[in-house]
Amino acid sequence: MSIDQALNLASEQGLDLVEVSPQADPPVCRVMDYGKYKYQQAKRASEAKKKQVKVEIKEVKMRPKTDEHDFQFKIKHARRFLEEGNKVKLTIMFRGRENAHPDQGMKQLTKAVEALKDIGQVESQPSKMGRFMTMMVGPLKK
Repeated sequence: MSIDQALNLASEQGLDLVEVSPQADPPVCRVMDYGKYKYQQAKRASEAKKKQVKVEIKEVKMRPKTDEHDFQFKIKHARRFLEEGNKVKLTIMFRGRENAHPDQGMKQLTKAVEALKDIGQVESQPSKMGRFMTMMVGPLKK
């Protein structure tokens, strides 16, 4: 039907004429309450947003010479983060002469992975960039 007829039909019903497919030949239009349609779309979007899970990356920083008690304290934090469903970025910071011994940092990271293996899994292997050696651990898939 013509545009004028469609507009008259929509105004008689107290609704809007909405163009659905402008690329079609001829263009496809629909008679609907546009405000109600926009409201329903916003409601659906907010429902979907409520159901989505945000995974944060929490960081636990240590040094190559971190003592046993401090190490256990840091692992306890990492364990809590993993239980909450977040990923944990384990970072070993090197200062001064410690940079010459990346093997000590690797020992610290492997020890941490051993302590977290029941609740987490390695997502990225250790990599050294400048003064930092980092590794990602994510929660186990259920």
